[in-house]
Parts: sequence; C-alpha cells; structure tokens
Amino acid sequence: MQTKDYTEEIEIQQYWLILKRRWTVVVAVFLASVGLSGFAILKQKPKYEASGMLLFKSDRISSLTKAGEKIGDLESLVREANPSTTQAVIIKSKPILEEAIKIVGIVDKKGQLLEPESLELKVEPVPGTDVLKVSYTSEKPELAASLVNQVMQSYLQNNIQSNNSQVLAAGEFIKQQLQLSQQELERTAEAVRKFKNINKIIELPEEASAAISNIAKLDEEINQSRAMLADVSAQEVQVGNQLNLQRKQAVKITSLSQIPGVQDVLGELQKVQTKLATEKTRYTDDHPFVIALKNQERNLNLLLQQRVDQATGSKENVSVGNLQIGKIKENLATQYLQLQVQRQGLEKKLQALSNIRGIYQQKLANLPNLEKQQGDLERKLTVAQTNFQTLVTREKDIQIAEKQSIGTARIIELAEAPKKPILAKLTLMLAGGGVFAGLLFGVSAAFFVDLIDKSLKTVKEIEIFFGYSLVGLIPKFESNSKSIYINLMSDAIADKFVASSTPSLMIHQAYQMLQANLKFISHKKVRTIVVTSSLTEEGKSEVCANLSGALAQAGRRVLLVDADMHSPSQHHLWGVINSVGLSNIIVGQDEFPQAVQVITKYLSVLTAGVQPPNPLALIDSDRMTSLIDKFSQSYDYIVFDTPPLVNTVDAAVLGKMVDGVLLVAQPGVLDLASATAAKSLLDRSEAHVLGIIANGVDVKQEPDSYFYHSKRRVGQSITQTEREIEPLMYK
Repeated sequence: MQTKDYTEEIEIQQYWLILKRRWTVVVAVFLASVGLSGFAILKQKPKYEASGMLLFKSDRISSLTKAGEKIGDLESLVREANPSTTQAVIIKSKPILEEAIKIVGIVDKKGQLLEPESLELKVEPVPGTDVLKVSYTSEKPELAASLVNQVMQSYLQNNIQSNNSQVLAAGEFIKQQLQLSQQELERTAEAVRKFKNINKIIELPEEASAAISNIAKLDEEINQSRAMLADVSAQEVQVGNQLNLQRKQAVKITSLSQIPGVQDVLGELQKVQTKLATEKTRYTDDHPFVIALKNQERNLNLLLQQRVDQATGSKENVSVGNLQIGKIKENLATQYLQLQVQRQGLEKKLQALSNIRGIYQQKLANLPNLEKQQGDLERKLTVAQTNFQTLVTREKDIQIAEKQSIGTARIIELAEAPKKPILAKLTLMLAGGGVFAGLLFGVSAAFFVDLIDKSLKTVKEIEIFFGYSLVGLIPKFESNSKSIYINLMSDAIADKFVASSTPSLMIHQAYQMLQANLKFISHKKVRTIVVTSSLTEEGKSEVCANLSGALAQAGRRVLLVDADMHSPSQHHLWGVINSVGLSNIIVGQDEFPQAVQVITKYLSVLTAGVQPPNPLALIDSDRMTSLIDKFSQSYDYIVFDTPPLVNTVDAAVLGKMVDGVLLVAQPGVLDLASATAAKSLLDRSEAHVLGIIANGVDVKQEPDSYFYHSKRRVGQSITQTEREIEPLMYK
C-alpha cells in the first residue's frame, strides 16, 4: 500500500512539474480562450426579463367530490399530486401561449406569429408557497412585460372555464353517487337486521354476561347433584350387599312374593314336600305312595314355574326359597328399588344439567365471532351513513358553486417593464466555459507540447537514459557580481565562472561537492579527466573552468587543457590570449613552459592554440599520449575541455587515454536523438565514464531533491569545507 501511494505521489509530482515547465503554454491558451469568450460576451445583445406572480389555491372542485372511499377513484383523477407543477404545465400549454402570442403580436424573423414551441417562457413554483412565478426574457422590456401579463390573463380565463365545466361534471357525478350510496345504505341496514334475527341477538354484551352467570349457576347445581348421586349410590351398594341379590332379582322376588297365584301354588308345594318328607321316613322310595307324592311335587313345581313365567313375562329359573321372603327382607328390597330409582333420576338430572351447560358454553364461545361479524356490519353501516350524509352536503355545495364563476388562481403581481438588463445564462456559460475551456485546453496543450518535446527534461530522465552515476548537479544561476577571490581573475573574465564566489552560495557548494565526489567514483585515484557533452549548448566549457577552479581552491595543482580545437572557448572564459596552445605543443612548434598560462598558484590553463585543419589527427597521436604522462608528473589534476560527442569523436578518442570521462548534460537542452548518439559513441569507444554532471538544473523543476549543500561557516577554510561535504553523495 505504501509503495502504491508513493508511486501515485510521484506521478502527481511529474504532472505538476510538466505544468511548471510549460506554464507559458497554459497561460497563452488560457488567455486566448478567455479572450474569445469575452469577445463572444461583448457581441451579445442586452436582454430584459419581466416576471409576474400567480397565487394558486387548492382545487375546490376536488374538495367537492371527496365523499369517502366509494368515490376514491374520482378523487384520484381530480386530485393533483403536485398542484403547482401541474398548473405550471397548464400555463405553458399550447392554447394559452398561442392566444397570448396572437394578442401581444410576437412575430419571428419572417414576420409570422411565433410558434409556441419557440417561446422561452419560464413558469417556476416559489419554494414553500402556492405561488407561481411567470417570467419571459426579450430584447424589448415592454414586450416582455406585455407577454407575461397576457399569459396570466389567458390562464385565468381558461382556469374559470375549466372550473365551471368541472362543477357541472362534479354535480352529475354526485347525483349518481348519491343514488348508489343510498342503495348501499339500505343493503347494509338490511344485512344488520337479518344478522340479529338469525342469531337471535338483542344486545351481545348483556347476553354474554347472562351466559356467564347461568354457567356459574349450572356449575353449582351440577356439583350438588354429583354429591347427592354419590350418596345414593353408596346407600344402594350397602343395601344390595345386605340383600345379596342383584337389582333385577330383587325386583322379581319382591313382585313374586306379592302375587297370590304364585304364593298359593308355593303353599301347596310346601305341603306336599312336607308330607313327602314324612312318608319317606315310613316308606321306601319305590313305594306307590311316595312315588305319587313325588309326581305331585313335580307337577306343582311345573305349575309354579308357569305362574312365575307368567308373572315375570320371561322364562327364568327362580329358586323356591327366594319366592317367599320375610318382612324385613321385603322392606330392604323395597328400599333397594327406591334407591335405584333415585340414583337413576339423579343421573338423568346431572346429564340434563351438563347438556344445558354445554349449550351455554357453546353460545359463549360463539359470541366473539358474532360480535366481530356484528361489528363489521355496523361499521359498514356507519360508513354508508357517513358517505350518504357527505354526498348530500357535497350536492348542496355544488349547487351553490354552479351559481358562481370563480377560479383557483389570481394575479398577485403584474409584470412591469424592466429597466436593467439581466445577466443572461448564455453570458454566464460563455464566461464559465471560457475559463474552464482555457484551463482544460491549456493543460492539454502543455502536456501535448511536453509529449512532442523529445528533450530529456529532468536529471532523473538523463540518469536513467545514460545509466551512469550522477556525480554532480550544478544548479541554474545568474551571476551579478565578480569573483571576490583576490588575484584569481581580471575584469575581462566572464561572469559564468562562479567556483570562487562566496562559499555560502549554493552554486559554490555544488562545485565543491563535485570535486569531492571525484574521490569516490573509482577504485583508483582519478587524475586525468575529460569533460565533454552531447551538444555544444550544455555548458561543458563553463563546467570545466569552474571544476578546475574548485579543485585549485582545495589546494590541488590543476592544469586546465582546452582540447576543443574545433571551437575553443577557455581563453575567453579566463581572459587570456590563445596565440600559443595545445596544438602548437603537439606539432612541436612551442614547448609547454612557453604555452602554459598560470592563473593562480594552483591553477594553470593551456589554451587550444592555433586551430589545425584536422584536430582529430593531433588528438589521436603518440605525442598527445606522452604529453598526458608529462602533465601528470607536474599536476595533481589535468582537466581536458573536449568537443561535444555529436558529430565529433575527439572526446571519445581522448577518453581512452585518460583516467575517465565526465559527461555534462543539461536538462531541457539535450534531446533524445543527440543523447542516443553520444551514448552509442561512448559505448563503442569503451572509455571509462566516471559519471554525469547535470548542468544548469532548475532545482524547482526536479521531481526529487538531488542536491544537498552545506553552508561554510565564517572563518572556515576550503579544506575544512571539503572534509565536511566529502561524505555527502548524490542520490
């Protein structure tokens, strides 16, 4: 994320630097655009805007027809979601505009009435109010005011007519709705009546309270009946246990004991049985008399069974012992039968009470549903009654409105002829557009010019293109004073020599740093240096002179050799005579002591000498090699000012003979083609390139801060300053 942010920051900085470099293009295009827009504004004719105001009231016809949900469809048709906006559209409708144009007499360029579509009439609602502002702009102020007033008058007439037609339509509609509402009211009232009759409802709340009270009473009576049933059942069980008879047997035995025919046969049977028992004691079983008694006993048993069957109505075997019981047992049997009857009665009563309670409970459970149904019907009845009453009221209102001719709007402010022209929207657009277009096209032109410019514009671009280290950065400067170094130069020396200027200046420290960096650019000590450039305009000769001066100020013995025999310039910079120089020494016309010119104790200059017909032949000679060795014996540094690399090879040839080559490059001057040619020549010559010296650099135009400097304190020597800046390196 940090890398991405840094990259974006670098890109923005690059764009800003382009604008700073091409600010003249931006200003020129901007001024041209503003000038054109200003000229167009001056050509505009003054226009006047007249405006009037209409107060719009709520639609009365809509309020007359609102009579409940049943007529909601009409209400939705008549009611306006945004009345002011709707009326604005009506004002700008074609019929109203045509009438206003015809009355006022607005014509086009051909003398014909203006088309409504061409009329630029503005109708705007005033925010927060029911007011409409009607405006028209024209070159004639009286015409603008007349048109606005006529449009408002035409709208008012149309509004009254529209309201009258709506009143009539609303009246017809209300009559129809009144009949429908009355029918609905009657149907709803009949539905309520039928509902009460079917469900036998008088007052549901009272019926609910009565049902709850009855259920409570029934619960109490049921509890009492259950207690009595439990008591009777217990007595029945106890009496039954004493009789040791089933309920049906007790009933039969009790009834048989009270039938005379059964008891008579039973008595005869008992007598025969008694006599038979007596005779058996006297006779054997096969005695005729015993046999006869047995037959008589059997016949009596059969007769008794017949009498029992006749009495009970069914054939059941009843023992003789149970046909005749005692008085106590008979009373118990009677009591047992009474308890059974009482128990059965209590059970039936309990069942009946439970059934009645269930009926009340079911009715109570149905009451909420009945209450809801009754409530719905009653609400419908209330709505129907309300709608009917409302429609009756609306019908009376409409009858009153039919007798009146009123509208929903009125004029609250007539338009007056304006006295001052307005600032037209076109004027604002031209002014704003001129500024915006000027900035847009100015920036675009700046980027386009920078794009087609093939020069290397920054130190960073130069460093990346050549691939050499940056050993020096000489900022751009304007020298307004002579050197203050005593006896270093005369008044004839050019102002471009600044190495010996006030040490506190940045340009001075730049050369001090350059000479200090020469110690760190190679593994061996560099003494013989060729200074060259790609083009002639990059200031290599000034860099040579100032570098030599900086080295001399540091107490080094320096020989500055002007090896540019094509266009020598060092004698101009130092204000010396170029009658004898390097070319004379190489051809043997003069000796070095006669040709060298001492500038200071530590600085000497050897000019180019007489310009030869073939300088390369002199440079690429054994004599030149021997001279370099000879110079190295007497001086700490030998600096050669050589011709540019483009179109000449002198610097490349001499670069093979020395310790290294310094390439001077000036941003904005060096173009891509020349740089390519220079780099190709250096690569082919296999010269030892020490690095690049960026000359004439506008530090403010650089994306990175390459240049660091240190102010020399008062009283500090040049050597001390050199020691302090030696650790400083260029990025």
